[in-house]
Amino acid sequence: MADSDAEACVEPIIVRELRKHREFDQALDIFQRIWSFEPGTEPVSAEVMLSFAHFGNYVSGAFAGTRMVGASVGFRCAPEFGGFVSHMTGALQGTGAGTALKRHQREWALRQGLDRIIWTFDPLVRRNAYFNLVKLGARATSYMPDFYGGMADGINAGDESDRIFATWDLSCPEAVAAARGEPMSVFVAPDTEAALVSRDGWPERRETDAAMVLVQTPEDIEALRASDPLQAAAWRKELRETLGALMADGAVVLGFHGRSSYVVDRRT
Repeated sequence: MADSDAEACVEPIIVRELRKHREFDQALDIFQRIWSFEPGTEPVSAEVMLSFAHFGNYVSGAFAGTRMVGASVGFRCAPEFGGFVSHMTGALQGTGAGTALKRHQREWALRQGLDRIIWTFDPLVRRNAYFNLVKLGARATSYMPDFYGGMADGINAGDESDRIFATWDLSCPEAVAAARGEPMSVFVAPDTEAALVSRDGWPERRETDAAMVLVQTPEDIEALRASDPLQAAAWRKELRETLGALMADGAVVLGFHGRSSYVVDRRT
């Protein structure tokens, strides 16, 4: 399940691991408020979170005073994948809990002797791309078309679930700087050209042989799915056939520029 964040810190956030039954219910309520899952389709239950926590996995909550405003669930995985998967992280709008949760998650993983965290995010959701690649210093390492199949929630319903795998190398310079609150910047060469742009709200692919290209994202794909499903589907198709194809051919995503576009280098 993808991580999700929306930030604007208004009061101090305290993050701690969850242990009590009612806390797991509160975490599930947070996820429900964010994703609006259909009954019976929740990707994690309170019981599963309790088991994860009891057997040494990661389940945490972010609190503003006594009120839970975000939660995160992760589990250990095979060493070749880095050892730790961030399954689900969600923060309520305007709380700033997303950054606090990821920093706590990073510190927890390092204490466990883990050096990498992986997770997925929807490549069309530009605020999450910015958060993951710029605010955290993670890398976009692969593009997976329709990774989860159909999803019955209020954010993803009606669209295919293409996902980017984010890889967070916890001790790399970008991640260390991000932990200090220093976002990752990316150099955009003067001869960079656009490979995908928005024209009147619709995606427009452009043929280019440039070594470095920009791949734009829609302003608000979630609102677009509700207001114009055809336009949303067009963005999914064009991003898959642009960014997805570039990454499949070995191009490297260097970062996210102007809060709108992936910066991709074909030379590497």
